[in-house]
Amino acid sequence: MDGNDNSKKGKAGKKRVFLPILSALLILCYLAVFIWYFVYGFDSKQEQDETEGSIAAVTDATPSYTAPSFSPSPTATTGEDIPEVVVSFPPAVEVRGLYIAAWYAGLEDRMAQYIEICDATEINTLVIDVKDDLGQITFITDTEGLSGTSANIIPGIEIIMSTLKEHGVYTIARIVCFKDPVWSRSHPELAIHNLYGDPWEDGNGNTWLDPYNTAAWEYIAAVSREAARIGFDEIQLDYVRFPSDGNLSAINYGAAGAEKSKTEIISDFVAYIRASLAEVGVRLSADIFGIVAISNVDAASIGQDMGLLLYSADYLSPMIYPSHFANKRQNGTGQIINDILFEAPDLEPYEVVYNIMLGVSDHLNEDGGQAIIRPYLQDFTASYLGEGYYQEYTAAQVREQIEAVYEAGFTEWIIWNHWSVYNDDAFEPANPE
Repeated sequence: MDGNDNSKKGKAGKKRVFLPILSALLILCYLAVFIWYFVYGFDSKQEQDETEGSIAAVTDATPSYTAPSFSPSPTATTGEDIPEVVVSFPPAVEVRGLYIAAWYAGLEDRMAQYIEICDATEINTLVIDVKDDLGQITFITDTEGLSGTSANIIPGIEIIMSTLKEHGVYTIARIVCFKDPVWSRSHPELAIHNLYGDPWEDGNGNTWLDPYNTAAWEYIAAVSREAARIGFDEIQLDYVRFPSDGNLSAINYGAAGAEKSKTEIISDFVAYIRASLAEVGVRLSADIFGIVAISNVDAASIGQDMGLLLYSADYLSPMIYPSHFANKRQNGTGQIINDILFEAPDLEPYEVVYNIMLGVSDHLNEDGGQAIIRPYLQDFTASYLGEGYYQEYTAAQVREQIEAVYEAGFTEWIIWNHWSVYNDDAFEPANPE
């Protein structure tokens, strides 16, 4: 007992001497961090949450941005006034593609599976996220002005691109445009604003870049050129539109919003990106809502007018997933397509796709333009529609949509699945006998 007491007293004495020293060291550390912050600032950093499959962006200082080397002035052109851009392209590829989310493109075993599908079947194209729905550039880049928003979601992107080229795979970079909760928050002057002058948020709390702000165009153009630099054959713009959900009446687009319509601005933006890519010989495609292929009702609100966009892009990809058209449970009627009422569109993939593509043909005949049509098709089960309004999508349903595209007179298509898991039995074998 006595020996234990003396030991405790000795330890207590050491603690009394050690604690002041530790406190002094901690104070010095805090002072060092404090001085570093004000002299240099903190770098932007991203933490990858592997379990949730998302990027948690922590930005302690606003990433710097330098305008790209090109500076074509966005012109006030619309419709037939959009100047024709003559570009020297490599030979065109008749695309039969799959969308690959960045998280799966970054996994070596998954990418090997996609390459195997390309080798074994008619699939010859992969669409890969370069700027995703979270606003992140999906690979590390040192390019000035872009490094602050890049994340290591796809490690070794240059090696992947080289491997895809060795296998003869055509590569398309998907770039999410105006939905960008990273750049619009770190550069609030480029964001869509609410009536109080603050960055506006959609129904999911995301902030958006303002399509009326041409400085936002320059940033998207810089990302597009970066994708071209690392070897992508084509750039594909997604979310190339104004917001469609949230309190839209709370948005203030300022004086610019009164000068030009949303459809004019979106068409001008696409033409601007196409012109910026022309000097490097890279094609430009744009994703559009499937409904705009058969109706102009939503054009004024989201800014997608197919007649105008046919003059602005090299390719247009209407997203014509049968599940995304209204059914009777949702609106009491269903969806009228080509004068045919579909009460449960998800149950009739061939008929829905075929009749929408006939509507696209009408646009081409009436409006002209250089854009080639390449629809996105559905390879996912929309169980959220409820019993009686959805079906399991297997290889059979996927193939029905592909055949509908062909029957309507078109030859290109891309298959979409958010998780990038596909019914590869739907695809014809490569080089069939």
